[in-house]
Amino acid sequence: MRTKDLTPTRLPDRLRDTQRLLFVAKHAKWTGGLHPDDGNHALYHRETREILAALGMPLVIADNYGELFMPPDADFVFPLLNRGGFFNSEMLLPLLCNRLGLPYVGASPIVRGLSDDKHLTKLEAAARGVPTAPWTLFRRGAPVDVLRCPPARRWVIKPNNSSASWGIRDAHDRVELAQAIAEIHALDHDALVEPFIEGSDVEVPVITINGEPAMLPMMIFEQGDPRHLRTYQEKRDLVDRSAKYSLKLFDDIAMNDRLIAYTEKLAEIFRPFDYGRFEFRVDFATGEIRLLEINLNCNLWSEKVFGRAAVAAGFSQAELIETIVAESMTRQLVAVGARQHAA
Repeated sequence: MRTKDLTPTRLPDRLRDTQRLLFVAKHAKWTGGLHPDDGNHALYHRETREILAALGMPLVIADNYGELFMPPDADFVFPLLNRGGFFNSEMLLPLLCNRLGLPYVGASPIVRGLSDDKHLTKLEAAARGVPTAPWTLFRRGAPVDVLRCPPARRWVIKPNNSSASWGIRDAHDRVELAQAIAEIHALDHDALVEPFIEGSDVEVPVITINGEPAMLPMMIFEQGDPRHLRTYQEKRDLVDRSAKYSLKLFDDIAMNDRLIAYTEKLAEIFRPFDYGRFEFRVDFATGEIRLLEINLNCNLWSEKVFGRAAVAAGFSQAELIETIVAESMTRQLVAVGARQHAA
């Protein structure tokens, strides 16, 4: 897997001149600043829309699933409507695209489900020798016995399919633990429980270059207090988090080789996925590295991990988005051509 000397991929003129692009995102039509509930997510969608519009292809914009109930006036889809307000919503857009035979950026629905289900991701990691924290899953509607949870002085409880730490909680005894599980079930989500691991999160962003997975520079959310539990409100800039952690380049020679090896193993499971973020918790006091989760079709905003890592690799934000679109289009149109030739 390439990790340096990366060159952006340009959209070939033959695609720019023939393809119509549909961009679907919750805030695809947003023109304001921070959203009162979704915070910087609205800025991210606005930025992406503006970059896609500048690619030179006809651009169709939608902010709901309805655009794909019938064939749209488009040839290719850039789907960012991952959190649709219902359980497993991240799989619906690629499913609708598959139903219509429309190619789209990102992984297939079943692969999206595999990565978005943190329990299944952990099983894949464990099967390949990638360390992860011990965990217990409580599916909504199944019996709950907190004695099944691994022993700990503090647990983290989170929706098994959430993003940006939405719904995350902690507990310090098994009474609090049972209550936290019940609260997540009341949100119509399965609950994942694992011991809290002190440390900071190292993010490994992966894109595709010339058809192969390629790592951008690693980033770290360096925490002032390794015991701090990052929240949804912090990640969306709805509260001030400047004193709690900061996003920086990560280049720890003692850990880099292990992180690269783990990411290479995991990336092979999900190919082709176009882009994704592989997230690890690093405890500098012990030297331990644990996989937290894998986020395919993750946040690409210029102020987050991908945007900062792209700049460190010599990409502009526009070049990052164009590379993802160009690589995905090329991959899928080549596949279509091969099937037509075989027929």
